[in-house]
Amino acid sequence: MKQIVSSTETAIIVNDVVKRFNAASEPWWWRLRGGRPAENGDHANGNGTIKARRGKELVTAVDHISFDVHRREIFGVLGPNGSGKSTLIRLLSTLLLPDAGTITIFGLDVVRDEMKVKRIINRVSVDAAFFKKLSPRENLLYGARLYGVSGREADRKAREILKRLGLRESSYNSPMEDMSRGMQQKVAIARAFLTQPVVLLLDEPTTGLDPRSKLEVEAFVNELRDVHGATIVITTHDMNEADSLCDRIAIVDDGKMVALDTPTGLKRMINRNGHEPSLEEVFMDLTGKELVEKDDLTDFELQKVLD
Repeated sequence: MKQIVSSTETAIIVNDVVKRFNAASEPWWWRLRGGRPAENGDHANGNGTIKARRGKELVTAVDHISFDVHRREIFGVLGPNGSGKSTLIRLLSTLLLPDAGTITIFGLDVVRDEMKVKRIINRVSVDAAFFKKLSPRENLLYGARLYGVSGREADRKAREILKRLGLRESSYNSPMEDMSRGMQQKVAIARAFLTQPVVLLLDEPTTGLDPRSKLEVEAFVNELRDVHGATIVITTHDMNEADSLCDRIAIVDDGKMVALDTPTGLKRMINRNGHEPSLEEVFMDLTGKELVEKDDLTDFELQKVLD
């Protein structure tokens, strides 16, 4: 049963935040092949291609977004891929710096107090990175030590968490590269839970997991909030997950926030001739788009842009 947060203490303040990227006007791989296929109106050279233009276009991924997250709240961010929700998570986690506006986490500015913020947060990404040649045990112990958790304590907690997430004991000491994507995602979730962060940022954490594993992750998220007092921000494509897990949900589209309310409040915004609409119907009505529209930048692709 979802617990509605009653605390009025503010954990996160996002104030008029803007993030833009200088994106190449054409895909980077066109430059590697010496040009792109000629189109109508282009002046092709002898081999049927033209040189790739070197111009840049400015893309606004987060466009003047503001919201607060209460202490011990599970706050959801929904939007089609490419809407800016993953960029928003990266801003909260200090991986990106805002071009305008401010973000504070328990009074700490993510720019001025970056190292202090890092000590109280953890993040799970849909494309979590590991040392693939190492085992889950080695990856988890390494991550735990970075947060000051002793090896023995980390090993005990890691085994307990992974067991509850359904990871086989025999896989604990096997190389990560031999594991399925879903199993790797469980290790990523365990790594974040291991440190019991004050603020947990979950970017599509259950992608690739089976239905039972998703329910186990939801139980863990609730436990972190209810038992350990964590504040949680989650992006997801699973409407049922968002509906059952989140206290409030922000819907973003093209970098802008189009709605913010409780799941029940969002459903009341849409008239369905007397019957309560689903959260997916609300989403479609407010954005006019499918949930999955185009790919977000992965962390690897993002680094290419920043480079």
